[in-house]
Amino acid sequence: QVQLVESGGGLVQAGGSLRLSCAASGRTLMNYVMAWFRQAPGEEREFVAAITGRGDSAYYADRVRGRFTISRDNTKIAVFENTVYLQMNSLKPEDTAVYYCAADDDKAVFTEARAYDYWGQGTQVTVSS
Repeated sequence: QVQLVESGGGLVQAGGSLRLSCAASGRTLMNYVMAWFRQAPGEEREFVAAITGRGDSAYYADRVRGRFTISRDNTKIAVFENTVYLQMNSLKPEDTAVYYCAADDDKAVFTEARAYDYWGQGTQVTVSS
C-alpha cells in the first residue's frame, strides 16, 4: 500500500504563489510515477502535472505549463518515503480547485485519472481575483 498526504493549500490572490507538498510512503516509490490532479466544483478531475520515478522527466497540462513546476525529493527513498512538490506561480482564479496527489506503479506516464492506483485526500486551493 502507498499512503499519500497533501498539504500546502490555502487562499491566495491572483498572481500569487503556493507550493503544495505530497508526503508519500509505503513502498519502493522509485518505481512510481507521481502526479497532481485537480477538481473544481461540478467538473471532472483533470491532470495537472506528473513526474517519473527518478525525477528525470516532467509533464504538464497546457493550462499550467510555464506557471507550475513539479519536483520530487527521493533522498529518503531507501526508507520508502518520498515527497512530491507542486510549485504554483502566477495563479489565476481558474486554478481554484481541490488538488490531489496520485501514484501509479507503471513506468509510463498517463494523464487519465483512472490510471492511478493511489490517491491522497486532497488540499483546497482558492485563488481570489
